[in-house]
Amino acid sequence: LNGLVLVSYMKQRHDEGLSGSQAAFEGARVRLRPVLMTALVASLGFVPMAVATGAGAEVQKPLATVVIGGLVTSTVLTLLVLPTVYAWLFAGEAGRPDERASAGDPEQAARPSFTLPSSS
Repeated sequence: LNGLVLVSYMKQRHDEGLSGSQAAFEGARVRLRPVLMTALVASLGFVPMAVATGAGAEVQKPLATVVIGGLVTSTVLTLLVLPTVYAWLFAGEAGRPDERASAGDPEQAARPSFTLPSSS
């Protein structure tokens, strides 16, 4: 979910006119705290399971360790690899301002535009 939020923010900034690398850098910078907070809260929730010594701990400890490791790994990938790949994919491509937003019709700008393939 963090990756999806990050990519949507980077795409929004790219659509506002920033280059791909600028959008990736700003997206990673702005979304750093929310991504770290969600990962930290989820990881801290599994700490009691990871340090448990009571009944069932032989099952809970490995599960908690794997989940915490996965959260750490996904956070690193979200904050480092995802912006790098986004900047690489859109390298040198200038952002394009959204035509709907510049048309002056806020209702039209708020609606997503979808194009369906022609059935010919």
